Amino acid sequence: MAATDIERGLSTAEVEERIAAGKINRNMELKTKSVKELIIENLCTLFNLINVILAFLVILTGSFKNLTFLFVVFLNTAIGVIQSMRSKKMVDKLTLLTSKKAIAVRDGAEVELDLDQIVLDDIIRLGRGDQIPADAVVVSGEALVNESLLTGESDPIKKQPGSELMSGSFIDSGLLRARVIHVGADNYVAKINNEAKYVKKVNSEIMNALNAIVRFASIIMIPLGLALFASSVSELWDAAGTPGDSALSWCFSELLAGRVPSSALLSTVGALLGMIPQGLVLLTSSVLAIATVRLARRKVLAQQLYCIETLARVDVLCLDKTGTITSGRMEVEGTYPLPVEGMGAGEGDAAVPVDTTVLDFALANVARATSADANETCQALLNYYADRPVEVSEPLSVIPFSSSKKWSGASFAHGSYVMGAAQFVLSDRAFAQVENRVAELADTCRVLVVARVDGFTPDGDMVGEAEPVGFVTIRDEIRTSAAETIGYFNEQGVTLNVISGDDPRTVSSIARVVGVPGADAYVDATTLDTPAKLDAAVDRYHVFGRVTPQQKRELVQALKRREHTVAMTGDGVNDVLALKEADCSVAMAAGSDAARNVAEIVLVDNDFASMPAVVAEGRRSINNLQRSASLFLTKTLFSMGLAALCIALPPYPFEPIQMTLINFFCIGAPGFVLGLEPNNARVKGAFLSNVLKRALPASIAVILAAALDIFVARVFGFSQLTLSTMCLLTSCAASVSLIWRISQPLTPLRVVLFVFVVAGILVGVIGFPELLSIANLSMGQMVILAVIVVFTCSVFFKLATMMDSLKPRRRHAATGFGRGVRVHLGRGGGKVSSTGSTAERFAKRFAADMAQRREDRTAREAEARALEGVAQAQPKKKKSTGAKRSRVTKSAQGIKVSMPSKKKK
Repeated sequence: MAATDIERGLSTAEVEERIAAGKINRNMELKTKSVKELIIENLCTLFNLINVILAFLVILTGSFKNLTFLFVVFLNTAIGVIQSMRSKKMVDKLTLLTSKKAIAVRDGAEVELDLDQIVLDDIIRLGRGDQIPADAVVVSGEALVNESLLTGESDPIKKQPGSELMSGSFIDSGLLRARVIHVGADNYVAKINNEAKYVKKVNSEIMNALNAIVRFASIIMIPLGLALFASSVSELWDAAGTPGDSALSWCFSELLAGRVPSSALLSTVGALLGMIPQGLVLLTSSVLAIATVRLARRKVLAQQLYCIETLARVDVLCLDKTGTITSGRMEVEGTYPLPVEGMGAGEGDAAVPVDTTVLDFALANVARATSADANETCQALLNYYADRPVEVSEPLSVIPFSSSKKWSGASFAHGSYVMGAAQFVLSDRAFAQVENRVAELADTCRVLVVARVDGFTPDGDMVGEAEPVGFVTIRDEIRTSAAETIGYFNEQGVTLNVISGDDPRTVSSIARVVGVPGADAYVDATTLDTPAKLDAAVDRYHVFGRVTPQQKRELVQALKRREHTVAMTGDGVNDVLALKEADCSVAMAAGSDAARNVAEIVLVDNDFASMPAVVAEGRRSINNLQRSASLFLTKTLFSMGLAALCIALPPYPFEPIQMTLINFFCIGAPGFVLGLEPNNARVKGAFLSNVLKRALPASIAVILAAALDIFVARVFGFSQLTLSTMCLLTSCAASVSLIWRISQPLTPLRVVLFVFVVAGILVGVIGFPELLSIANLSMGQMVILAVIVVFTCSVFFKLATMMDSLKPRRRHAATGFGRGVRVHLGRGGGKVSSTGSTAERFAKRFAADMAQRREDRTAREAEARALEGVAQAQPKKKKSTGAKRSRVTKSAQGIKVSMPSKKKK
């Protein structure tokens, strides 16, 4: 584009032409879900569908008191919608904080535009602090650009005419004009975002377990429900005197006449309701929702309920350096004065205050003099000397930092000083004298030399040879809480990997400072140019530098293939793909919009130290839910078993209203209290197996008790109401026994809870017999009931003791340099196997077998040659029974030949 075009920019006609052609900078950022999508997502679930169908069946009977179970469905859906809306509102609010304007040149004048008003070939003006709105190429001016959000590279990149600018990066210093070369979906940021738009599957053991239970119940309840309904209808048909040709034709005739077989339908719905863990779904949503509220007080936003659990289970945490371990700002690591003797100190030094070194005076005052256009290095010096007593001197002349000169300087009454890169400031002779010291300091930091000069020319060049007075080292500002937080994860046995787009040496040095194990070994990801190399590096290194966004994702995928639960932290566009791929993703609020929108957890105050609090909440939620879930799953299991039993021995003994009593006092209330207790113990074992281990004894005890109740009722001719009452009370007895057992060790809260449960059951049975369909039992019936209750409790405690005595079968994925190894620890011993694919294991076995065969063949050939040589070397002797023969054997060193010893004469 010609110089005149740079000054004039596009004309109005050219802009309209590009708008008509669709060459506008459409907003391609990842968006949060709409309110409509959130409501549909929480409303249209299999759990809700099953409950709606059952509610419709209850409405057909006209027994509206049995619709109370819908309250649980409503609460569960409301919690999900409210939590999703709260997260959306917070993320949208964070997004609005980012600037959404740009300055463009049109018709020779500068105009302020919204980002989606920029068109292709627009000339945009960018200065310090501006975010680049679209991919562009520099046409005039120079600047240092911070691309850390895109590439992870913390050092500013020099841009001059002809250099390309990537959308999403920031101008660190300087002023330039650039021509837009990509808009909308063609921008670099948009391409990264498009790759991250696939729907991420939530990796939650609790959610997977709940979904498995609901799916299993939905499958099994159809045949069980139909069979149970048919059995109940058949019994009603018998009671009606077997009118018509069959029970089925009689049922249809009753329905056509408007007479619904209510008792059969209600007993069937009651059985099916028991199979659905309604309370467990609600409890899980409530416990995790309360956890998100607690975390919100700590400035942590959990956008997805189950992510709290996932983070508590992670065994590998991948950290992005910039913005996570470091703050994204620069800080002074230290100052290193050089001895004045022999370094050519002049008379001007005498004028420097006695209590201040020449180095501190020069650094503080040059930074103050050039603060009008302070880059990150200058800002770090200003912060460093803000509370240090260094005399402020008025500058006589100022030479601002130039990307071409690589130094800045100023003249004062006490002398003239410059600071910058040593190779550009010092002469070859002076640089050779300090080269080793610069190399030593540059191992972990960026090094600037401070030198004294005689002055400056009108063009801003140095006068005289620069004489060094010391060095200052600048590094990424490490968060004060980083070392403590990383130490916490080390103590918890979590493997830490630092994955960054920055120089691997810089990443390694920072990782060492904060205590990442294995930080001394690092790899430059530019050398990992094949999938095999990258996959192998996962098992060898914990520090990765120069990593591209695609490589970050591939590293996470490689860890997941080894069956690790992986968490990823990041804040930039370059982290989006890996954040999307990880089992749990954590983003900083100050990072890019895309990172915030794809992450499950957002640290609102950008404080990495909040991570242990998230883990603690996850542990409390998981451990307490495992204990409480056994109550809910007990009802599901005994309902399924009892429904199968009642197909042969109808009718089903419970009504829906009776299940409500059990749901509240035996399951819901104790489940919620136990589910909200403090509990920071490490998570052990699989969620579903831990829950089944506690729920099975109570379920079996209830089914056996119900079978006894049905048998006794048939023998003694008890009414359906009496049978229902006996089954209700024996089920409550088994549930109370389970509550007692899982409440150990007892605390004052748990004692109060136990008393509340027992009192609530007694008040319900005695005080509301009509509402709960409770029969008035005779003395004989009460004695029989007491015997069955004692039997039920005895069976439960015996089975529970047996379950506790079983050794749990555990599987652990080894971490550190042993990753890729799976360890199975079972009741019969241990077994170690590879986590590689079937093809990989076959190839390894085949190669090992071939190597072993070659080794055996070589050994046999060597043995044969050795025997042949021995035979040729020995003289022929007469056969003697006492003669000793030579012997060839294998040894650790190879082939060993044992020669017969000669007897001494």
